[in-house]
Amino acid sequence: MPTWLILVLVGVALVILGVATNIGQFLIWIGVIVLVVSLILGLVGRSRA
Repeated sequence: MPTWLILVLVGVALVILGVATNIGQFLIWIGVIVLVVSLILGLVGRSRA
């Protein structure tokens, strides 16, 4: 499994947990940051290939 795909899955899980719990704001921001980093890694990986 590519690293960026794992990061996307982790980011989505954090966003969902953030919506479902009381400490939502923090987890939502962490999830968004992880999603953005994974998208950047995916784009960089595609440009190298």
